[in-house]
Amino acid sequence: MAKLKIKSRVAADNQKSETKSQELEESLKRALADYHNLEKRVEEERKLLSRLSASLLIEKLLPVLDNLEQAQSHLNDEGLAIVIKQFRDILTAEGVEEIPAQGSQFDPHLHEAVETQAGDNDNVVAKVLTKGYKIDNTVIRPAKVVVVKKLDNQPNQIFDQVENDTIGGENV
Repeated sequence: MAKLKIKSRVAADNQKSETKSQELEESLKRALADYHNLEKRVEEERKLLSRLSASLLIEKLLPVLDNLEQAQSHLNDEGLAIVIKQFRDILTAEGVEEIPAQGSQFDPHLHEAVETQAGDNDNVVAKVLTKGYKIDNTVIRPAKVVVVKKLDNQPNQIFDQVENDTIGGENV
C-alpha cells in the first residue's frame, strides 16, 4: 500500500512537472515571438528614419539643383551640364523622380498653383515655375505652376448682376 501511495504521489508530481514544463515552454515561445516582432518593428522604424533623413537632405539640396539649372540656361556651359547630369543621376539613384507638370492636368497633390492665366483648356498646367519632386510616390516638393482657367463667355455677367441689384428699393 505504501508503494501504491508513493507511485501515485510520483505520478501526480510528474503530472505537475509536465504541466509546469508545458506552461514554461509556451511562455518561452510567446516571449520569442514577441522578441522577433520587436526586432522587425525596430528594423522597419530604422528604415523609415533613414528614408526620412534622406528626404530631408534631398529637400535641402533641390534649390541648389534649381540654381545650377538656372545658371545653365544662361551660360550653356558643357562642364555645368555634366555636373547637373551627375546631380540628377544621384537623385535618381536615391529614388527621386521629377513630377511631370508642363501640359498636364493640374493635380493639387502634386502641383502648387502660384498663378492662373486665361485660356481654353481649364485646369491645365501652362508653365512650370519651380520643378517638383517625389520619392516613392511621396511628394517632397510640389511643382509650382501657372494654371490655365477657362474664361466664361459672359464678361459682363458681374456688371449686369450689380446693375440689377437694388438697395432700399432703388436701382443701383
